[in-house]
Amino acid sequence: MTKHQPRRMTFALRAVLALLLATVLTGAVAGPSSAATGTVHRSRALHVRKECSQYTGLADSYCTITSSNVRAIPVGSRVVYLQAAAATSLDSDIVVVAGPGNYALGHVRLNFVTSTGEVTIWGGTGHLAHLHARAAVSALGGPNWAWDGTYRFGEHQD
Repeated sequence: MTKHQPRRMTFALRAVLALLLATVLTGAVAGPSSAATGTVHRSRALHVRKECSQYTGLADSYCTITSSNVRAIPVGSRVVYLQAAAATSLDSDIVVVAGPGNYALGHVRLNFVTSTGEVTIWGGTGHLAHLHARAAVSALGGPNWAWDGTYRFGEHQD
């Protein structure tokens, strides 16, 4: 054993202890901080408008967002429908594509006879990782549709 080995071991031990202490302190600060910001996870009004001239009723067709009050879902985002529509209804999983690495997963049920339905979104990746939304779907005329409901960002579904 050389003269420098005990010193290196002491330095390594101190480094490990410092890292452990920093981790514990970060958790102690982050814990109350996230609890204090619990109001950030409350639901807010959701208003999205989309135009569906590219929607064919087949799987993988899409609509384009033309208006959104959710910063993480900018104008130009797409809603891709994963299942084909039936004659009078749509019951499909969806992917909201808000840019590279920013995707949200959801589901839509739509009655073409009444032009009403419901969409739910439960998270994805990137900026949309913890998005939860529920909205009524309604026709606006022509290829234009609306989603009006609530959304929030949080780790757990209500």
